Amino acid sequence: MNIKRFGVSLEDELLKALDEYSLQNKFPNRSQAIRHLIRKNLVTQHWEGNQEVAGAIVLVYDHHKRDLQYNSTAIQHDFHDLILSVQHVHLDHHHCLETIAVKGKAERLTELANQLIGLKGIFHGELVMSGI
Repeated sequence: MNIKRFGVSLEDELLKALDEYSLQNKFPNRSQAIRHLIRKNLVTQHWEGNQEVAGAIVLVYDHHKRDLQYNSTAIQHDFHDLILSVQHVHLDHHHCLETIAVKGKAERLTELANQLIGLKGIFHGELVMSGI
């Protein structure tokens, strides 16, 4: 990795906030924290700019809920071009966790996630996007 060094001037309060952020997130130094914040901001820009991103849709649901599996599968087939893989985990007798790895334009991934999360029987759902 080719690293360039540069100086940054910050007000006392902002420097204190950066140091607290570094501690909370267990970064070894300020540089790591700044790199993380810059990358996080770039991912947000890609997401908001409807650029190509990768991510995961995480769902927790009651697998006994009538038609939930059928409806979820039907939605996933409608967005088959975005789905890379699906992992299904049995949490207990009633609850399952599904992680769906996805890649595509941010708006379409959001549409897919919203349709899945909105299904009756979903206890929790979240779309996590990252840059490519």
